[in-house]
Amino acid sequence: MDAEARIRQFETMVRPEADPSNDMAWFSLAGAYRDAGRHADAAGAYMKCCTLNPAMTKAYQMAGQSYIDAGKTDRAAAVLTEGYTAAASRGDRMPMKAMGDLLTSLGKPVPKTEAATAEVTIIGGFVCKRTGRPGTKLARPPFRGPVGEWIAANIAKETFDAWIGQGTKVINELRLDLSRDQDAATYDQHMREYLGIDDDLFEQLTARNF
Repeated sequence: MDAEARIRQFETMVRPEADPSNDMAWFSLAGAYRDAGRHADAAGAYMKCCTLNPAMTKAYQMAGQSYIDAGKTDRAAAVLTEGYTAAASRGDRMPMKAMGDLLTSLGKPVPKTEAATAEVTIIGGFVCKRTGRPGTKLARPPFRGPVGEWIAANIAKETFDAWIGQGTKVINELRLDLSRDQDAATYDQHMREYLGIDDDLFEQLTARNF
């Protein structure tokens, strides 16, 4: 499905007569706008997602990047500052770091928060790369392949279990049928975004054997 077709699909899902409170549909619509080069529209859709679900701090990061791509750097800085603080309060380390890097690239100050300056002190334990918190290492990769191996090596069981709950929401709200390749790809994309596997990392993992 090309970007325009995806845009039509998700625009239909968030219409007033459908379900405009569907945060996952707004997140997916924003991604479709982004892929089509409609950066201002993408930023607006990501911000709608933030309004509906402030806990989805990845949406703040993507909104900030989209505002930068649209040339609206002042708006980007405001969104990234708000998102950084929200991510820090939740312990969402990967979005927090990404937003801090974006603020630095804009020449803007990075908020000082307790979570940002705290260091994890743990001996012989496992620290989740997404949250920066101690956790339980997965006993085995959740599925075969290099992405599954990376998850087992870097993501705590607690974080992956949280994704399973979020993934169920993705399936239900986006009405996905995982027997269809396009729907399975949509699910996988949301999983990667939730766990902090960006496009560059995904390409690195799939370009070689883990």
